[in-house]
Order: sequence, then structure tokens, then C-alpha cells
Amino acid sequence: MTAPATDPLQPTPVAGRSAAPDSPPARKASPLAGARRLLWPVIGLVLLLILDAIFIPGFFGISIADGRLAGTLVEIFRWSGPEILLAIGMTLVLATGGVDLSVGAVMALAGAICAQLLTTSGWPPGLAIGAAIVASLAAGAWNGALVTLLDIQPIVATLVLMVAGRGIAQTIGGSAHVAVSGKIFERLGGSTFGLPTEGLVGLLAFVLTAAFVRLTSAGLLIEATGNNRTASRYAGVNVKLVTFLVYVFCGLCAGLGGLLQTADVRGADASQLGIYWELDAILAAVIGGTSLTGGRFSLLGAVLGAVLIVTLTTSIQSKVPVEYALVAKAVVVLVICLLQSDAFRQKILRRR
Repeated sequence: MTAPATDPLQPTPVAGRSAAPDSPPARKASPLAGARRLLWPVIGLVLLLILDAIFIPGFFGISIADGRLAGTLVEIFRWSGPEILLAIGMTLVLATGGVDLSVGAVMALAGAICAQLLTTSGWPPGLAIGAAIVASLAAGAWNGALVTLLDIQPIVATLVLMVAGRGIAQTIGGSAHVAVSGKIFERLGGSTFGLPTEGLVGLLAFVLTAAFVRLTSAGLLIEATGNNRTASRYAGVNVKLVTFLVYVFCGLCAGLGGLLQTADVRGADASQLGIYWELDAILAAVIGGTSLTGGRFSLLGAVLGAVLIVTLTTSIQSKVPVEYALVAKAVVVLVICLLQSDAFRQKILRRR
């Protein structure tokens, strides 16, 4: 009797062991996974607003002055604009597994170049702003080239520009406050439709960036690069180009944030503009659910994290002495990050 023909594509049964059944289909990620990552920053922001309503009189008060809205919430919206820009750029860099420590220096560099061209060289405001944006793109390209072409660790590559960039800004603009003027700065530092222009610019940047990364393949390529660079390269992804463009975009966001800050105070101070903003940008991205190891990011979470940090800073400055403000801010951010950690929550539940 002839043996039945076997299918060469099927595994051969092992003696004494039955053939393995067909493996179940891969389980799809829950559509609520992204929403769960946003839960803790939303809870933290809501609790913070409740505490502000209790302990800060008139915190939610809004009035109309000179044809525009005024109040603490309106100012938080204004100050959130530059923070949102930096958080968006930093989020995409972190998603590739990198980091950019130079965003604060790029802010100072953009402000110094714009102010110097306006006051010393007599450039029109539009051209001065354009030159500052080009310089910001060049700074991002410098970081991207060091990381992708020379294969330098991102934290080291961007640390170079973090130090040198602020030195260049101080060389260009000096260490004193350089005033700027012009209708475009009045508009950027003023209001549009009664709302602060800085906040509207930040929201517009978020909408455009989110639409680009989620409605095209850009978001998938960024996540693939951060998850596994080697596998992505074998799959045909130009990992170096994706990483390079992300750093260029982060430089652009930092430059725009610096210009908004320059317009807000009607001047640039190279020694103070952008100080510690790189840390706030990283915190905003992490609070929003972006992974420091790359591969997972949330632009909406970054916006929530930026608003949370600005609200926290405003609240602390209202009730906590200046010498304790940074410590109190660090404690609150640490608590939120711990609550967001799955491992930390599981340990607490086990002990209970």
C-alpha cells in the first residue's frame, strides 16, 4: 500500500506528539489603546484646573479688553503656543529613537538673528523672519547630519548645538535685550479674532502636522524607524532620510517657537530665550504617551502635555515662592509620569 502524499508546506508531525493546530490569528490592537495613553494627562490637567479654581481667586475669569479676550486661561493659551511647537517637533524626534537637546538654543538663535537683522542691518520684518527660519532649518539639518551621516549618538550630537548654538546667538545679538518692532510682530504677539495669535499658531501647527503624519505614510515610517531600524531598512524604508527630515522639522518648530517668544516680549535676549525649554518639550512628549525608546508617539498627547506644563507653571508661580517653584514642578511631573507607568501601577496593585 502506498503512503499518502504529504504536503511539503505543512510541518511534519513529531512522533508521540500530535500535529500542532493552526495558530490563531494575530490579535489586533485595541482601538482604545491610544485613548488610554491620554487618560492620565487629561486627569492631571483636570485635577490641576480644579485646584486652581479652589485656591486661585478669579482663575477662570475672562474679560474683554481692547477688543480681545483677557484672563489667566487666555494667557495660558498664549504661552502654550511655543510649548506646543517644541513638543510636536520633539515628539517626532523621540519617535525615531532620538532626542534633541538643542531646541532651546535654536530658539535663541532664531530670535537673535531676526532681531539683529531688523535693528542693525535694517531688513524688512518679513525677510528677517525668513532668514531666522532658514537658520533654524539649517540647525536641524546639522543635527540630522551628525546623527545620520556620522552616526553620532543623538544626545551627543544635539548637545554640541545646545552649547554652540547659544554661544553663536550671544555672539550675534549680544547678551542684552534687543528690541524688535513692526506690524508682523505686533500681530504675532497680539491677537487674532480676539484670541492670542501664539496659541492659534501652535494649534495650527498641531493640526497640519497630525494631518500629515496620519493621513500619509509618514507616521508609519517614523514609527517603523523607531521600533526597529534594521528591520525597517530591510523592508525598504530609507531610515536615514526619515531621521534626517525629523530633525530638520524639529529645528523648524524650535525656530518658530523662538520667533513667537520674540514677538511676545517685543525683543530677543540670547542669554535667556529658550532656557530649559528642551526639558519642557521632552516632558510634554513623555507625559503625552510618547516612548523614549522610540516607535510610539502621540501628537495630541504632546499638546496635552504642553498645556499641562504651562498650566502647572502658571499655578506654581501664583502660589509657590520662586525658590521652590522648580522643585514643586518636578514633583508634580514625576507623580504624573509614575501614574502613567504600567509597571508602577501593577506594583501598587500587588501590594494592595
